[in-house]
Amino acid sequence: MNKFTLCYLIKKDKICLAMKKRGFGANRWNGAGGRFEKNLDKNIRQTAIRETFEEIGVKVEKLKKVAELTFFWIESPSWNRIVYVYFSCNWQGEPKETEEMKPRWFSTKHLPFKSMWPDDVYWLPKVLNHKSVEGEFTFGKNDAIVNKRVEII
Repeated sequence: MNKFTLCYLIKKDKICLAMKKRGFGANRWNGAGGRFEKNLDKNIRQTAIRETFEEIGVKVEKLKKVAELTFFWIESPSWNRIVYVYFSCNWQGEPKETEEMKPRWFSTKHLPFKSMWPDDVYWLPKVLNHKSVEGEFTFGKNDAIVNKRVEII
């Protein structure tokens, strides 16, 4: 299964989300991240660092793994993936818009769930409340969740 990362910048009661401008997940708020590339990355943490720099222009210095999520698409199995989710409170630079993403800070208490992936509402509040989670989601037509499991670990 393909391995991917998501990285969310956190400062006090704010989280940096980025609007995906093109490709997979376009027009949704999400963390910065992408696919593990054997020829570029020594490990999955390096993927998170590389992708965060490429997508929003910051150099992450410390990462904390907060979730491991597995996604299945009934109608598009080539999209199936495992996603390693990280928070970072330490980075260099300010998030900036790129061709891929447009970052914005949100209050952790007022997230734009209607413009995010539908699974986010089930796990993101838990990790924002300092819990680590494992989850599994199966999507049907129009990205409707047809099966889900989220466990605090």
